[in-house]
Amino acid sequence: MSKTPDPPVTAANIMATPYTPNAMFQVNPQTDTESLLANACESLASASVMLCDFAGMLEGPHRQTLLGIAQVVMLGELAVSQALEHVAGVPSP
Repeated sequence: MSKTPDPPVTAANIMATPYTPNAMFQVNPQTDTESLLANACESLASASVMLCDFAGMLEGPHRQTLLGIAQVVMLGELAVSQALEHVAGVPSP
């Protein structure tokens, strides 16, 4: 038995497909702001460490680019950490 071929992948076909989010990656709308900010802060800290580790394996302009991205991530982490302090009312680690 032959399988019916799938329609060609085109931008129109992709745009016409309704978006159904994957529940595995959805944030629970009932999650409190403090928990969301704490998780975001930890995620940004992890990303910063990974970027710096990876930058250590590179040289020249690629290394400089990664270190620049790591700095932007660290600034985001600082902003989220400050927002967490405002919400929680206690200094974050």
